[in-house]
Amino acid sequence: MAKPRVNIRLPTNLHERLSREADRPGVTKANIVEAALRAWFEPEAAMTQEARLLKRLDAFDLRQASIEHDLACTYETLAHFILYWLTRTEPIPEGERDAAHALGKRRFDYFIDQVAKKIGIGATRRGPAEE
Repeated sequence: MAKPRVNIRLPTNLHERLSREADRPGVTKANIVEAALRAWFEPEAAMTQEARLLKRLDAFDLRQASIEHDLACTYETLAHFILYWLTRTEPIPEGERDAAHALGKRRFDYFIDQVAKKIGIGATRRGPAEE
């Protein structure tokens, strides 16, 4: 089956350059025009491997920056919560400190176990009192 024929008009300088390039062995005007049209319609196919890699790295960099921003917001929120909690919590009377510390240690261990389960660690990590 014959290929469809297309007639186009080119500026003189482009036609001269096309003719010069087509004079090389194994190259035709139709091949040059087909390659140019493919590059126009499928710019991704004409990209070099390096250019495709750089495009993917740029996308990765944007995702990484978003993750870092979210993590910074989380840390800032936690810091403000701790500051608020420390400045608003009443001191424990001397006679109740041992019981409060024991209760706090149990609560901390439970908290760490729950966090470990949620993030899939499985093994529990002990608090500062045991390290």
